[in-house]
Amino acid sequence: MEVGVLSSPRQGEGNTFEMIAKYGVRTTQLCNWNAALWTREYAAKIRQDSKDSGVELAAVWAGYSGPAVWNFIDGPVTLGLVPPVYREQRVAELKKGADFAAWAGAPAIITHCGFIPENPKDPLYEGTLAAIVEVGRHCAANGVGFWFETGQETPVVLLRVIEDSGLKNLGINLDTANLILYGKANPLDALDVFGAHVRNLHAKDGLYPTNGRELGHEVAIGKGKVGFPKVIRRLHELGFTGQIVIEREISGPQQAKDIQKSVGYLRRLVAKAQG
Repeated sequence: MEVGVLSSPRQGEGNTFEMIAKYGVRTTQLCNWNAALWTREYAAKIRQDSKDSGVELAAVWAGYSGPAVWNFIDGPVTLGLVPPVYREQRVAELKKGADFAAWAGAPAIITHCGFIPENPKDPLYEGTLAAIVEVGRHCAANGVGFWFETGQETPVVLLRVIEDSGLKNLGINLDTANLILYGKANPLDALDVFGAHVRNLHAKDGLYPTNGRELGHEVAIGKGKVGFPKVIRRLHELGFTGQIVIEREISGPQQAKDIQKSVGYLRRLVAKAQG
């Protein structure tokens, strides 16, 4: 298990992963919501930046166009591949993201697929599954995986989608906090449901929702409800060998301080779990 830090595209010249390397880590996910950057030229730059910085590209986090509202009221009708009005465009954008991942040498793309219905007989479930399969097949043709970031779906729904797809390249990016922020599960118990499909992590901490409209609050690792010692130990028991990529959703000096502290904390937990 390798600890890393989430990165974003760097505008202009310079190494995209320079700031990530300063944390003393060697792996990252590149998170991008601008499909215009999915070019062969930028992929070549990412390959070179990775080589020069010594930071491995663990995955590409692929965003999409259209509205994205992160709450329980407008989220279901704006996020991911669930809303029919945005589905066709987003499928095309995620396919471009898969092309980019292949050019850049990343093993997979990751995204939020949205509030996939709990009821498999809901008409939105069938359409969403078809869109996921379309993207997943395109990813497979590029030799990359298609991994779902946890959050808006229960663990059982994610497991069912993977089973129903019939595809071998689907997997899960376990965001340890999101299951809590959305009130869907706790990450330790979720591993009993979909642990075999976890490919890498967003290491993040958070608190449960306190009302029916807004997500819970993200907090620094170790300050929330995740319980990282047990989660890391359980991942080791499951044979997980992927990347643990830190995501801290604030900005400024405190973000850097929290990330640096989390790097050491998580490395100690990994070393302890591995004996």
